[in-house]
Order: sequence, then C-alpha cells, then structure tokens
Amino acid sequence: MQASAPAFDRDFPLIAGMADRVSDRVTRVLAPNPSAYTFTGTVSYIVGAQDVTVIDPGPADEAHLEALMAALDGRRVAHILVTHSHRDHYPLATRLKELTGAPVCGFGADAHFTPDRLIADGQILSGPDYTLTGLHTPGHMWNHLCLRLAEENALFSGDHVMTWSTSIVAPPEGDMAHFMASLRKVMALKPTVLYPGHGPQKYAPQGFLRALLTHRRLREAAILGQVQAGLSELQAITRAVYAGLAPELFPGACLSAQAHLEHLAAKGQIILKTAASGAALYLPRAIA
Repeated sequence: MQASAPAFDRDFPLIAGMADRVSDRVTRVLAPNPSAYTFTGTVSYIVGAQDVTVIDPGPADEAHLEALMAALDGRRVAHILVTHSHRDHYPLATRLKELTGAPVCGFGADAHFTPDRLIADGQILSGPDYTLTGLHTPGHMWNHLCLRLAEENALFSGDHVMTWSTSIVAPPEGDMAHFMASLRKVMALKPTVLYPGHGPQKYAPQGFLRALLTHRRLREAAILGQVQAGLSELQAITRAVYAGLAPELFPGACLSAQAHLEHLAAKGQIILKTAASGAALYLPRAIA
C-alpha cells in the first residue's frame, strides 16, 4: 500500500532578509539557511503592532539578526518564543535577547537550549493587540510548542505541521504516537491559517491536516506490509516504502520509518528484536 502525499505547496518566493507583513498582526522574515530539510530557510515571525513577540528567531546568523532588528524598527520585544530546540530555530535567541532584553520562552530545556521562561500547555502570553496560547505538540520533538493567535484564529505550527513537506519524526526525541495525537489536537482547534516554521502559510487548512493524518496512517500501513512481507532491517524497509526518494533525504526517511516501526511495536503489531550485531530487527508477530 502506497501512502499518497498531501497537496504540499512549494511556491514560496519570500526573499531572505526582507520583512513581509502577512496580516495586521503578523510579519515574517526568512532566514538565509536553505537546505534539503529547511526548504528555503527558517521563517521567523513578529507578532503584534507595538509591544511584540518574536517566534523562532532562527539560526545564529548575523545577517538574519540585522534583518529582524530592521523589521522590528525600534518596537519593544516582550517575548522571544521558540517552538522547539532544533538548531535552525533557536540559536539566534541569545543575540536577540542581548539586544532587546526580552526573555527567551519555550516548553522545555535540553542539553543545548534553556529558556528563561517555561511555557506550559494552555498558557497565555499577550500584548496590546494579540493573545498567544501555547499548545504542547510533541512528536517532531518532545518540547515542540505551537502558538495560537486568538485574534486571527491562526496557528504558528513550527515544524509540527509544514506546508511544503511532511515533518521528520526522529527517535528518541521524536515519537510517532505523539505526533499523530498532536495532529488531532491541532485539528480540533480548526485554525483559519497555519504559519509554519518553513514554507508558505496555509489558509483553511483543515482538509490539509486531515490529509497529513491519513498520509501518516497509510505510510504506517505500508511499513507494516513490508515487515509482513519479510523485510526486517530499517534501511531495506525504508528503501521499499520510500521508493524514488532523493538520496539526500534518505537519512531523514529512515528516522521517520524507525518512528513508525517503534509505534507498530508499541501497539503489538510487530516485534522489535536486537540482532547479534546490535542492529534492530523488525519481525511480524506470526514468526517472532
């Protein structure tokens, strides 16, 4: 069974360093860090007209810092919010804090990222013309946080939901069961627009979100089918399920396939064993 992809949108002409106002309360600035996994780069958001919040300041890049400061145009930064602690989203927070004095906020710390202020699921951060609510959405990463902008029913979705591609779910920080649950959590909000960490915004995204969830379920069914057909090693399963994938994307596909396999094992649909070499083996229950 093949997993058909949702209708991704790769038309994103935003130029790095240029401020782009997309609504009365939202301005975005693209960082100059394009890659196979970041698309055209990380999108930083400025929310508010006067006292503002910056979401995902991005990688440690001085040109991007200058572009953000120019887009702020002297406005006070009340909060620096980080959706999750991957290096294309948070490192510039330190320099932005030095220049603005704003606290760095996030859901949780790890070995590389320690926010000044922890934001709990459901916690509200507000400014004169905006209300942001934190939404804990683990899956892509355990400390992933989406932010809902109440005044526009908009969702800043970080890397949990991207519009140009599916998100990688990489164990152990990523978890497929959590990812699917977080997708359902986002769908329950019925946002009017998604602002992802990479790629263009998505208006009326409910159908797109349903397609993403279906895509993950079909992908998992395809992976289960390969195990039942006799494949037991991660790379072989990945090659069979992600046929035709660009070579540079294969490592990421392996990680997502591993997350699906661990989810299948947790549900008791397959057996996870360790070979004498230490490699993981994925076996159908009938022969395990």
